[in-house]
Order: sequence, then C-alpha cells, then structure tokens
Amino acid sequence: MKRLLLVFAVFAMTFASYAQIETPQPSPLSKVEQKVGLTDITIEYSRPGVKGRTIFGDLEPFGGIWRTGANKNTIITFSDDVTIAGQEIKAGSYAMFTKLNSATQWDVMFYNDTNNWGAPRNWDDSKVVATAKVDVNAIPFNVETMTIDINNITTNSGTIDIIWEKSYAAIPFTVPTDKSVTTAIDKIMAGPSANDYYASAVYYLNTGKDIGKAKEWMDKAMSMTEDPKYWQLRQQSLIYAAAGDKKKAIELAKQSMAAAKEADNQNYVKQNMASLKEWGAM
Repeated sequence: MKRLLLVFAVFAMTFASYAQIETPQPSPLSKVEQKVGLTDITIEYSRPGVKGRTIFGDLEPFGGIWRTGANKNTIITFSDDVTIAGQEIKAGSYAMFTKLNSATQWDVMFYNDTNNWGAPRNWDDSKVVATAKVDVNAIPFNVETMTIDINNITTNSGTIDIIWEKSYAAIPFTVPTDKSVTTAIDKIMAGPSANDYYASAVYYLNTGKDIGKAKEWMDKAMSMTEDPKYWQLRQQSLIYAAAGDKKKAIELAKQSMAAAKEADNQNYVKQNMASLKEWGAM
C-alpha cells in the first residue's frame, strides 16, 4: 500500500510540474497608457507578427473587417468625451475594428460592444459610435510586430497610430482640455459654491473646530440657497445652538421640523423635537 501511495504522489508531483510550464504567446498582449491634455487614454491589444506572410490583402483581405490586432478585441478606453473624425464619443470603452477598403484607405470603427473575440459574428451598425476614414501610407521598411501607439500629442489633440508590415495609418482625435480647464477656472474665480460653504460648516461643527467660522459659512451657504431643505436647516440650527444662540437655533429647528413633516421624514421630525426639548422650547 505504501509503495502504491508513493507512486501516486510521484505522479501528482510530475503532473503539477508540467501544469506550471508557461510558454510565450504568439501575439503578446500589450497595453498603452497615455494622458492627452487632461484625458486618460488606454489601449489594450494583442500584437501579431508578420512572420514572412503578406498581411494586408492576403492574411487580412481587402473588403474584410479586421479586429485591429489579434486574439481578443482591441479595446480603447477614454476617461472623457472625445471627438474623432468630427464625431463625439462618450467616455468609456470601445472595441476598435478596421474595414480594410484598400491598400491606401481604411475605415477605423469604434464599436460600443467590447465582448467579442474578433469581429462580431452578427455585425450591428447601430453599435458603431464613430468611423474614421483614414489614409494608409506605405513605409519603406518592414515592421515585424503590429504596433498601436498615441502620438503627435498636443494640449487638445493627438493621433492613434497603427503600424504593421509596410503600412501606417493615423486616426486624429481631440480631447476637451480647454473646456475642462475653462470650467474649472470659472468655478474657482467665482468663489466657493453654496455646497462648498455648507460642507465646510458641517465639517467644522462635527469636528469641534471654530464654531464662529462654521456659523459664518453656514449663513453664507443658506443665503445662496433659494429653497433650503429640512436637513440643511437642521444643521444650521445645530450650529447656532453650538454658538450659544438658542433663540435662533429654536427658530431654525421649527422650520426644519415643519419641512420634514411636509416631506414625511419622521426621523428628522423626531430629531428636531428632541433638540427643541433640549433647548427648552417644548
């Protein structure tokens, strides 16, 4: 029996050692990460080799749809809305497919379904969010391993470059850097918002910081708020109570309680009733 168990153990160890063998992939996975302006762009794709073959017009026939790489779909992800060939693409992930019209012209399509292995069996034109018609340029040397990169980077634009065999194509795109920066500048120059003042005041109250400053910020927030809600009035009443102005705190708590009753929020009704009792108003 012991000898039989030893044989099984040796067999198991031998099988495990073979199971751990890793071999290189013919088309290794690659990941490109690039910030253009303020927009993060990521491309994940597999990189096939030429390996002595004729690629475009033979291995990948003209008129067909190519997955723009090998193995799983090539997937590009944008952190912001971008514009490609005059068409806006929402932030998110897309599969890149290329229709090889000829040796000199391709249609690169951005497809909003990334769950395919290669070109979809049932192609759906409604899933194409943008198509870039690009010129294909011949290069005077052979590029063995297919390459996708992001180049010609400016503050607001760049190109997605596809290079393989003796072909090079560039897909221009723009990013909303100017819009994002302008919006941020306008917001900062306009000063803090009502929400900024409110959040700062509540933080000071909850952490026991300068209650006078909390009261100042809360009053500023409420003056900028057209229709204060019961939870905002509740926080304002607590700040006034902490600042020693119970008369004003009671007034605000009553307003908060009335609004909470109207909104049928019994939890806030109870909280305000408890505070009013504590402050001697009930």
